[in-house]
Amino acid sequence: MHVTHLSLADFRSYARAEVPLDPGVTAFVGPNGQGKTNLVEAVGYLATLGSHRVSSDAPLVRMGADRAVIRAAVVQDERQQLIELELNPGRANRARINRSSQVRPRDVLGIVRTVLFAPEDLALVKGDPGERRRFLDELITARSPRMAGVRADYDRVLKQRNTLLKSAAMARRHGGRSMDLSTLDVWDQHLARAGAELLARRLDLISALRPLADAAYEQLAPGGGPVSFDYRGPEGLTDSQGRDELYEVLLAALGEVRKQEIERGVTLVGPHRDELVLRLGRLPAKGYASHGESWSYALALRLASYELLRSEGNEPVLVLDDVFAELDARRRERLAQMVAPGEQVLVTAAVDDDVPGVLAGVRYAVSEGRVERA
Repeated sequence: MHVTHLSLADFRSYARAEVPLDPGVTAFVGPNGQGKTNLVEAVGYLATLGSHRVSSDAPLVRMGADRAVIRAAVVQDERQQLIELELNPGRANRARINRSSQVRPRDVLGIVRTVLFAPEDLALVKGDPGERRRFLDELITARSPRMAGVRADYDRVLKQRNTLLKSAAMARRHGGRSMDLSTLDVWDQHLARAGAELLARRLDLISALRPLADAAYEQLAPGGGPVSFDYRGPEGLTDSQGRDELYEVLLAALGEVRKQEIERGVTLVGPHRDELVLRLGRLPAKGYASHGESWSYALALRLASYELLRSEGNEPVLVLDDVFAELDARRRERLAQMVAPGEQVLVTAAVDDDVPGVLAGVRYAVSEGRVERA
C-alpha cells in the first residue's frame, strides 16, 4: 500500500498543495517552520483521524479559513482509491471515498495505514500513562478498524457514567437528598462490556509486540536491552483471560470501588486508567533510561508496530518526522538500514545532510508554503 498523490486545501500553512508521491523513500527537506511536518501530519491524519501534534482539529485549519480538506489517492494491491476528509472544527467532519459522500469519517480507517515516529514520541517513554494508552489504542485500530467503534462506545459510556457519579458527589457535598443510583448497575455492565473488548485487544497486541520491540531495540542499540513491558490493570487481571473473564474482572473491580467513585464523582476503574509499564533491563524505562536510551526505546516501539502491521498484510507507510537530527551517527545509520526496504517511507529533515545516504530517493524542497521537487 502506498499514497500516490496528496492534496491539501487550507490545511495548516497550505492554502493549496499538490504533492505526487512515489513508492520508496521521499524526503521533504527545508528549514524549520516551513511546513514539512504539515505534509506528513496530513498523511497520518488519514490513517488515525487525529494529529500526532495537537488534540483537536482547530489548529489544522489555516488561519482565516472555515475548513480544511485532505485528499489522497491510495494504491493497495493494484487497486486505487481516492479518499477525502473535510475538517470542520466545531461541526461534524465529513468524508468521501471514491467521491461517494455516503460514508462516515470512521469508514476511512484502514485504507491508509501509517507508522509515524516524531520527536513527540519521547513521551511514549517519558510521558504519562495516557501517552502509552493512546499508542496501544491507535495500533489496535490500525490492526482492526472496527475497534474505532468500540473505543467510541467506551468513551461514550464512560462520559455518561462520570456525569451520573459527578451529580451524586455534588448532591452529597451539598447535603441534598441521596440520588437514585440504581441505573449505575446498568452503566457498570455497559462499561465492562466495551472495556473487556478493548482490554482483550490490548493484551493480544502486547503479546505480539514484545518480541518485536526487543528485536528492534537490539538492532538500534546492540547489547543495550532487553526491553519488555507489563500491563497494569484491575486486580485479578491476567494475560490469558478471554473477553468473558475480562468482563467479570472489570465488573468486580467496579463493584469494589463504587463507594470511592461516588465520593469522588469519577470512574476509577477501566482501560482509561490502566498503564503500560516499559522496562529496560530490570528497571522501568521511565525515570531510569537515559535520553539516548529513551529515543531508542520509542523508536523500537514504532518499528515493532511497523513489523507487526507488515506481517499482517497491507504494509503501512512509514513516516520519520525530523528523527535523524536527534540521533547519533551509529543509531542514524542503523535506523536507515532498517527502514530503507519499506514500500513507502516519508522523511522530513531540515538539511540534506540529516538524511542518510542509504535513503536516497525523491527529494522535495519545502520553503514558504511551496513544495517543489528537487
